[in-house]
Amino acid sequence: MRLRALLETDALGLRLLGGEDELDRTVRGVMTTDLRDPSRYLSGGELVLTGLAWRRDAADSEPFVRILAGAGVAGLAAGEAELGDIPADLVEACLHHRLPLFAVHETVAFATITEYVVRQVSGERAGDLAAVVDRHRRLMTSGPAGGGPEVVLDLLTSDLDLRAWVLSPTGRQIAGAGAPLPGPLGATLAGHHLAATRTGRRAPHRAAVGGTTYSLFPIRNTGRGAAPAARDVRESVLSDWLLAVEADASDWPAARLDLLQGVTQLIAVERDRRDAARTVRRRLAQEVLELVQAGAAPAEIAARLRVAAPVLLPGLGVAPQWQVVVARVDWSASGQGAAAGEIASGPVAQALLEEILVDPAVSGPDSADRIAVAHTGEEAIALVPLPAIVTALPESESAEGDAAGADGEDADALAGEPGLHADALLASVREPLTAGLADDGRLTLGVSAAVHSAEGLRGALEEARHARRVAAARPGRVCAAGHHELASHVLLLPFVPDDVRRAFTARLLDPLRDYDRRHRAELIETLEAFLDCDGSWTRCAARLHLHVNTLRYRVGRIEQLTGRDLSRLEDKLDFFLALRMS
Repeated sequence: MRLRALLETDALGLRLLGGEDELDRTVRGVMTTDLRDPSRYLSGGELVLTGLAWRRDAADSEPFVRILAGAGVAGLAAGEAELGDIPADLVEACLHHRLPLFAVHETVAFATITEYVVRQVSGERAGDLAAVVDRHRRLMTSGPAGGGPEVVLDLLTSDLDLRAWVLSPTGRQIAGAGAPLPGPLGATLAGHHLAATRTGRRAPHRAAVGGTTYSLFPIRNTGRGAAPAARDVRESVLSDWLLAVEADASDWPAARLDLLQGVTQLIAVERDRRDAARTVRRRLAQEVLELVQAGAAPAEIAARLRVAAPVLLPGLGVAPQWQVVVARVDWSASGQGAAAGEIASGPVAQALLEEILVDPAVSGPDSADRIAVAHTGEEAIALVPLPAIVTALPESESAEGDAAGADGEDADALAGEPGLHADALLASVREPLTAGLADDGRLTLGVSAAVHSAEGLRGALEEARHARRVAAARPGRVCAAGHHELASHVLLLPFVPDDVRRAFTARLLDPLRDYDRRHRAELIETLEAFLDCDGSWTRCAARLHLHVNTLRYRVGRIEQLTGRDLSRLEDKLDFFLALRMS
């Protein structure tokens, strides 16, 4: 039944205080509570009745409502018998979390509402849900514990003729029934899901791609191993799985939506099982990281690596090479949710880095079982054994990915270099992660060179951290830098204070920009080409399709406007750095 039907039943004495746009929510049960945290008893879809005994002051309303919204309840009904009028802080919290709020008149007992809801729900579903109950029984007996999410998805295909896939937050396929979902399509669907989640829209989300409609259901772990309810959607949006169904669920009956909700809960149990196994690898990474940061003797670090290697590289024994990857997620101030500084970014970056390091061409959990990521403060740090991760990229993809962050000669050198390359890591995940970060988040990532022994890990960690700072100085929501960039002038630029950078670039380039705006002279473009051609008049004129005399005139105008001499190495260098910093 719908919330709207309850409001229209006079005998229940309900008065709407907020959430008029959410009255089409389906009520699947009712629960009475005065616990400050009733999440363990909620499964989603309930109408929660409360006498407000949990409320001691105004600050208690926000966390209580946040827990209910995170559990997916249909609505909240607060009794007026105890306090009279419903407190304004509770009304405001419900409006913020888009949770419908009702006031229950003091003459109406909660038992009356409970009896009515149970009777209506049972009567409406008695016939239609008979088959659904049977399907649930089959799912529970042959679900994840007996064969993984694929078994559940196979039943969806055979019973309801629904094609479905379980996707990671970056769109990587974790499980599916039938033909695999193409990688670019998975990334696009994940981007739709993350963008819709960030706007607070109620799931399932609808996405139309290539003439096909998909419905996207979040998979949230509500089992015993589940993390506490997130204070802010940004704490979980980049780590939740999703169920993509090739169908439009907007006009589905409640019974079918109920079944899909059950499917997501079953898959969440499987996610919890896998996360428990990942805890061991996280602990190993944390132990190694603590030793490296504490300056422990290489022999002690090597001994800990020998313990970790069989877990991360079963059957190999010892990893011949290791790399370090550092990631950080930063949030700017936002008008909603927790303040940016209150968001636990370390665990977010940890879960995200574990996902990024999985080979996007590999479905299922196998490659993820060899990744160890720890987090310290706001950073996530991965200890990567190269044999577990190295993937030969197609020549075209390798060239495109590497060229994005390196000059031509560097790209040629990287093509034959083993290990992880910064830009290649983000190539397939940039689109969905940008959607999840929206307009207030940034992901920056740095990759070290490969090291062959425990002695090199401390240097690799610092190298990866420096590379991440280089990435942080670049524009964009998702940025990466590799160790190869630390051998150039680029390393110095992120550490120049912002006001110095602005003053330096303005002094050299603003006169040229102003002249270009007035005369369309393309002096900035000419300057860039001249420097790229190492001051060669012939090559630069050919690149710009100009006569050499025209080029000489433009360069002369640049020198006149700036008071610099482009035949001098010092002035060439100043212009080069100004262009890089602008």
